Amino acid sequence: MTPVLLTLAGLLGLLVGSFLNVVIHRVPAGLSLVSPGSACPACAHPVRPYDNVPVLSWLALHGRCRDCAAPISARYPLVELATGVLFVVVAWRFGGTPYAAAGLVVAAAGVALFMIDLDHRRLPFAITGAMAIGAVLALGIDVVRHGAGPVPVALAAAATWLAVYGGIWLVTAGRGMGLGDVALAPVLGLVLGWLGWGPALVGLGAGFVVGAVVGVALIAAGSAGAKSRVPHGPFLLTGAALGMFGGGPLASAYLALVGLG
Repeated sequence: MTPVLLTLAGLLGLLVGSFLNVVIHRVPAGLSLVSPGSACPACAHPVRPYDNVPVLSWLALHGRCRDCAAPISARYPLVELATGVLFVVVAWRFGGTPYAAAGLVVAAAGVALFMIDLDHRRLPFAITGAMAIGAVLALGIDVVRHGAGPVPVALAAAATWLAVYGGIWLVTAGRGMGLGDVALAPVLGLVLGWLGWGPALVGLGAGFVVGAVVGVALIAAGSAGAKSRVPHGPFLLTGAALGMFGGGPLASAYLALVGLG
């Protein structure tokens, strides 16, 4: 992947990140993504096109509305930057392949789901469904171009993720996690399983490890109690990212450590 294409991937990620800010705000509220246009929540003045350039407009405005000087949260440019970085990493890791398209779909939808779960403790099925459709279409193109070799492992990995998350949901009667996590799990399992069992299993386990570490840290800091409910979606998505980008080497290193590699 050339520097020019990586730059284009980053720019695309910034633009997608700008749209994701709209998704994050409007989807949980049941609002249209198309209309009305973006406006300042304080004074309701429509945002001018030149004030809607990802990251740069926020910097040029010093994080304030041009019309009423109300502060604009830094999370907007951070979401754009995070999406841009993820797009660059996906493009660098997977190049110009159909799987890269699936990775970009997962990255974009994942950012939206991550933030919505933090804000509202829910993972909208509409976004998970869009992720599933986009990923399956991209992987379908991969099958046409390169054959169906990855399909059996990918389907088995999706079933494994669904069994684990669905089992936890059933055993805990929905207290351990929500149906949104259960619906998202097989989509991530399918995409990671396309890369093999290593990424799929590392991604599956990493979500629980990250969640446990963060939970212990929050309890130690006094920010949460032992019975506090913390949204699991961000950990699920973080684990999937670890599996996608480093699951293969991590799995190989573990197998070598236990003498099976």
